[in-house]
Amino acid sequence: MSDVTVQLRENGPILISGPVTFKDSQGNSFDVSGKAAFALCRCTQSKNKPFCDGSHKGCGYLANELVPANT
Repeated sequence: MSDVTVQLRENGPILISGPVTFKDSQGNSFDVSGKAAFALCRCTQSKNKPFCDGSHKGCGYLANELVPANT
């Protein structure tokens, strides 16, 4: 079985890749079958929430959280 990867894209969405079940707050599953990856909106401007539609490119959204370096 493949691993699931969750990646924060710089100034962009959350990219999910791998076999997952994605549910709403009531337990209903979104259909992500057959998709190798999908992107979730972080900028809140998507017209296709919770999925990213690329709106972050035009709204000035900035985010680049990084894993802290071990010190």
